[in-house]
Amino acid sequence: MISEPTNATPRIQHSPIVIGLLVTAALLGCGLFAALGTWQLQRRNWKLDLIQRVDARVHQPPVSAPARQDWPAFAADNWDYRRVSVTGRYLPGQQTLVRALTITGSGFWVMTPLRLADGGLVFINRGFVAVEHPQRSAAIIAPSGDISLTGLLRRTEPSGLWPRANDPRTDRWFSRDVTALAAARALDPIAPYFVDADATSPASDGPVGGLTVIVFANNHLGYALTWFALAAMIACAVIYLACDQLVQSVPRRTNG
Repeated sequence: MISEPTNATPRIQHSPIVIGLLVTAALLGCGLFAALGTWQLQRRNWKLDLIQRVDARVHQPPVSAPARQDWPAFAADNWDYRRVSVTGRYLPGQQTLVRALTITGSGFWVMTPLRLADGGLVFINRGFVAVEHPQRSAAIIAPSGDISLTGLLRRTEPSGLWPRANDPRTDRWFSRDVTALAAARALDPIAPYFVDADATSPASDGPVGGLTVIVFANNHLGYALTWFALAAMIACAVIYLACDQLVQSVPRRTNG
C-alpha cells in the first residue's frame, strides 16, 4: 500500500558543525550569565555587610581620628564611616573644590586641609556648595584659629576614569583622592583618609555639611535572579535543541 502524502512541514536538518557551534555558544552564554548571577549575590552580601557596618558606626559617639603616628598601620575597613573628632587649624587658601552630585543638586565639595597638633594634615570635606562660580564666593574661605569638629571618617577615593579622571594640571577634580590632592598642593604629611564634616550652620552660600550618603540601595538580589533566569532559558534552549536533533536522527517508519 502506498502511504498517503502529508502536509507536515519538513524539519530543517543542521550539520553537526552548526549544531556544535550553537551548543558551544549557548553553553558559554549560560556560564557567563550564571557567573554574573553569582557575582551579584556576592555583591549583595558585601552591600548587606556595608549597610550593617555603616548603620552601627554612624550612631556611635565620636572618637579621636587616627593620629599621625598611626597612619602607617591605618586600615580603612576598620575606620570607614566611623564618627571622629579632630582639632587643628585650616590652612588658608589651600582648599580644593571637587565636583559633587547630592540630593540638593550638582556643585562642589570644599576640601580644606587641617593642620593637627602633631604636625600632620587631614583633608576636611567642609561641605557642599552649589554656587555657579565657587572660587568667587568668599563664604568658602576657611575660618581662622583653632577648630574642633566632628564628622564621618572616609577612605580616600580613587581617581579612576569614571565618570571622569582628575586633572591636577587644570585643577579640575572629580574624586576625593587625598594623595593626589595633597600632591597638587604640595602638602605633607597627609592623612590616608578625609573627614566629612557634620552639618553646621553655614553662611548663606557656604559649605553645607552632613550630606554623606549613608543609605544604600540594595537591588543585587533582583539582578542575580535576572541573570540566573537568562542562564536557565539558555539551558532549556540547549536541551530542546538536543532533544529535537535526537528525534530527527531516529529513522522514521513508513507504511508500505
